[in-house]
Amino acid sequence: MKVYTKTGDKGTTALIGGKRVKKSSQRIEAYGTVDELIAWVGLIRDCNVDDENLVKELVDIQDNLMDVAAILAYDGENKKVKVPAIQEEDITGLEKSIDRMDEELPPVDAFVLPGGHKTVSYCHIARTVCRRAERRAIEIQEDVFNGENAFRFLNRMSDYLFVLSRFLSKKLSVKEIKWVPKV
Repeated sequence: MKVYTKTGDKGTTALIGGKRVKKSSQRIEAYGTVDELIAWVGLIRDCNVDDENLVKELVDIQDNLMDVAAILAYDGENKKVKVPAIQEEDITGLEKSIDRMDEELPPVDAFVLPGGHKTVSYCHIARTVCRRAERRAIEIQEDVFNGENAFRFLNRMSDYLFVLSRFLSKKLSVKEIKWVPKV
């Protein structure tokens, strides 16, 4: 099977289920942004994170994000098509990871400026991409079949990435710089 099909040469692509839409559609933008997030999480995973459990967790998150993308890409019309689902355990798994990392961190009493270490900055970039993915997904919410948990997962994922940035700052001995508004 070849990578190129030439079926998208005129600016359309097929959703899961077969319906063709413009590549500029909100649905394509939504799952394309999730795809971008998956790549950023992969970059974080590849940053010499020396914690095997964290690496496995990030791979599992990428797998869940692939499920989210599939849910957003499903047209909902062909009921014979099997589409993965985000389970309640996937969301509670993120929450448990957030809580585990947060236990080791001082309380947040101000906004934190991104930076200090390349890996920490990647976490913040991924967080902002995740927020954009969530906004794009919400734009098509009415058209998404069985997507409630996918939306919840994206919402929790941005929280996870924020806490991960702080957790890695601590592990890497990076000083967090708080934003102090000049008012």
